[in-house]
Formats: sequence, structure tokens, C-alpha cells
Amino acid sequence: MNENLTALVPELGLLGAAVIGLLSGSWLPRRRQWAIAVLAVAACVAGLVATAATLATDREQTVFSHAFAVDTATGVGRLVVLTALLLITGMSTETVRGHARETEYWVLLLMTGAGTLALIGANDLLMLFAAYLLASIPAYALAAFAKDASGTEAALKYYLMGALLGTTMLAGTAVLYAVGHGTLYRGLNAALPTAPYGLVAVGLVGVLAGLVFKAGAVPAHFWVPDVTEGAPAPVAAYVTTLPKVGGLIAGYRLLHQALPGSDVNWPLLLAILAAVTMTLGNFAAFFQRSVTRLLAYSTISQVGYLLMALAVATRTDLAQRSLLCYLAAYAATNLGVFAVVTELPHARSLDDYRGLGRHRPGLAAVLVVCLLGLVGTPPTGVFLGKLEVFTATIDGGYTWLAVLAVANTVASLFYYLRWLAPVFTTTAPAPAATQVALGRWAAVTAYAAAVLSLALGIAGQTVLTLTDGPLLP
Repeated sequence: MNENLTALVPELGLLGAAVIGLLSGSWLPRRRQWAIAVLAVAACVAGLVATAATLATDREQTVFSHAFAVDTATGVGRLVVLTALLLITGMSTETVRGHARETEYWVLLLMTGAGTLALIGANDLLMLFAAYLLASIPAYALAAFAKDASGTEAALKYYLMGALLGTTMLAGTAVLYAVGHGTLYRGLNAALPTAPYGLVAVGLVGVLAGLVFKAGAVPAHFWVPDVTEGAPAPVAAYVTTLPKVGGLIAGYRLLHQALPGSDVNWPLLLAILAAVTMTLGNFAAFFQRSVTRLLAYSTISQVGYLLMALAVATRTDLAQRSLLCYLAAYAATNLGVFAVVTELPHARSLDDYRGLGRHRPGLAAVLVVCLLGLVGTPPTGVFLGKLEVFTATIDGGYTWLAVLAVANTVASLFYYLRWLAPVFTTTAPAPAATQVALGRWAAVTAYAAAVLSLALGIAGQTVLTLTDGPLLP
């Protein structure tokens, strides 16, 4: 049995930093709690270096009885999650500085980040469920970090839905274990094709319920608008980005490795979920005046596009690279928008951004790049990601789904432009909400995310080459 702990440097680094940070924060005075943020940054940088070294040397392996796979999907997922954690740390700095629970914030962020990394590499149903819990429980506490009425209500909804679908996921795991006589994906791959059809279908739907919750897709999407609006802006940035990365890569690995030979028509199920999710998210976003609720429904629609790659996971070789490329671009672009929202804490509605282009042209430029990037405008990374996903979907035999996705993409331009229109209004004075800035760190994070979104699109061939590689059994 391979028990190589060096293969888990990014995960162990985040967990170790969380433990050290919790102990150290108990003794540090409040004005020096920022040291835990520095520790979090150091853990993320160390994880990025270790991941880059693994990808450069092709040291792919499975560890601990094949329960965790270190391969291309894991490596790219680690790069996305750790970079996103650095961006979220940047936009969180002024929000939690001097807070009575500043240490706890960084510790919770590190722990849920480690859970997301565990989801990405999970190659076993029990490992998958343990990672689900580690990624979810700290996130519930983060959603209620402000301890106000809206945040508490949002966290309660988040927790109740997560507990319900987590229980459903555990039940599905039990059913698949019963019919597959094991929990390792390689064992299920061999056993499920001859198992009873009905039990396999029930078990798969149960496991997918938990992953759909993590991704924020229909029908487990109801928590997304409330948490995005009720939680602090950096936490909203987290819950609309990192759980999707973990849940979607975990779902792709499960379907590709454990279910390729099953008679259950899960590709059609995923295609229908993708179609309903992207359409509902776009239609609901049309009527939003709150920027956070608009972004919440926007992120739901983005999950619909991403689910297309899962629907064709075993039908085309383009599925994996399209999913990983889209996730990387979406993470950078979405965090760029949320960094602007964090920088302008009093700008809650679309009208509050009126005239932003005159007195904060840098932030206005970030909004242009990132909002149009979410539509899929070249040369941003999301354009490349959408192009790859649409191509993979057509290659996988779901042309109707690709056509629907194109129609939804065109429709989404309406509500993104409705946000940008007041930004460049020159006939009315700018409201006071956009003249009160939080601090320099959120603005720097916004600029960095916008540059990264553009870089992922411009260096598209390099990104696609990085995402090519087989999943380890």
C-alpha cells in the first residue's frame, strides 16, 4: 500500500496551518491576528509549489489503498483552489482585520479549503463523503460569521440543506457499497455493470445529490441566493467558487471511473440538470436589482454550463480538459467581480454603481473584463472554457444541449450589461455608496483576478495542454 505523505503536501499544508493558526491565535493579541493570514498565504504558496513540481515531473500516483488519486485533474484542481484561496485571502484582509474572531475566520477558510482539495482527489466513496463533510461544516460557520440576522438565516438554510443532502449522499454510498461490494471506484467499475439496475440508480442519485448541493445546481440551489446576500462578501465569493470546483471535479471522477459500464442513463440525467440549471439561473437573474443576488443566480447558470462536461464524461476525450479549463477561468473571473463588490461595501444595488467609471476607472475596467468574461467574451478565459465545453458536448452527442447553452449565453448578456450600463453613466452624480472604499487589498485582488482571467484566455493553448492527462484508476 502506497502511504506516501509527500503526495498530500497541499492538503496537509492547509490542515497543518489551520491547527497551528488556531493554537497561535489563542495567544496573539487582537492587533496581531493578521499573522494567521500570513500563515494561510504561506500554506497556499507551499501547496502551489508542491503541485507545480508534481505536474512538472509527472509524479502521478494513488495513495492509501487507491483512496486518493494524484493525477492531472487533481493537480489542476489544486492550482485553481489554492490560487482562489489566495485571492479570497486578499479580499478578506480589510473585512476581518481587528475582528474579535479574526483567527477563527482564517482557520475555517483553511479547513474548508483542505476539504475541497480532498474532494478533488477522492477515489473512494468513503473518502468522498469525508471530504464532503470537511468542506461543508466550516463553510456553514463562515456563512454566519457576521452574526447578524440575514447571515444567521442564510447559514441556517445552508446547513439544513447541506445536512439533508449529506444524509442522502451517505445513504447513496451505502446502497452502492451494498451492490458493488466495495467503495473504491475501480471495484465499483467492475461490479456495478452486473448489479441490479434499480439499486445502482438509487445509489448514484443519492451520491450525486450531495455533489449537486456543493456545486449549487438545480434542484439543490435554493441556498445560493440567501447565502450570497447574507454572508460577508468574501465568504460569498468563496461559496460561489470553491465548492463548485470540488464538487464538479469529484462528480466527474466518480462518473468517469466508477460508472462507465453501468446501464443507468446518467448522461441524460446530467444533461437535463444542466439544461434546467442554466436556464433557471439566467431567467432568475433578469429581475435582480441586488448585485449579490444577481451574482448568485449568475453562478447557478454557470454551473449549468459546467455540468455539460459531466454529461459527456465518458462520451468524449474533450470532457476533462473542457471542465478543468472552464473551472479555472470561472474561478478567476467570478472572484474578480466579488473583489469589486468587497471593495465597495455600501454599493448594494445596480443603481449604486452609477458613475463608477468616472471616479474609479480601475474598478470599472475590472467589472467590464469580468462581467463580459462571465458571458464568454474573448479574449477572457471563460470564452475558451465555454468553447471547449460546447465542443465537447457536441462531440458527445448532445447537440441540442449545446444549442440551448448558446441561447442561454446570449440571453445572459442582458443582465450583465444592465449592471455595466450605470457604471458608465455621465449625466448624473455618482452615489455616495461607490465613493466609500474598503481598502487597497480588495482593489489589488480585483486587478489581479481580472489580469488572471485575461491571461487564461490569451495563454489558452498552454492551459489546454496542462489539463490533458488520464485519470488514475
